Amino acid sequence: MIALVDLFSLAAIGAGVFFFFAGTVGLLRFPDSLTRLHALAKADNLGLGLVALGLLPRADTALAALKLIVIWALVLLSGASTAQLIGRALRRGRK
Repeated sequence: MIALVDLFSLAAIGAGVFFFFAGTVGLLRFPDSLTRLHALAKADNLGLGLVALGLLPRADTALAALKLIVIWALVLLSGASTAQLIGRALRRGRK
């Protein structure tokens, strides 16, 4: 059973790292700021969610698991708000 939990954690964290890497590639390769922002925001949110999901079974206490979930939720909210503000500023600058 412990090997199965380890395998799940490894798979989720590995998938999260993959999405972080994909977001970084999108940031470097896409042509304009709006598409870069979109790729980075989506991939990083999913990557952090998968990393947090992979760390949940490894948490020692329920409080530690709750902290992981709260951190992920705060990053989701702040990332979406920041991406919206940056995108709006970029669109205003083009006109």
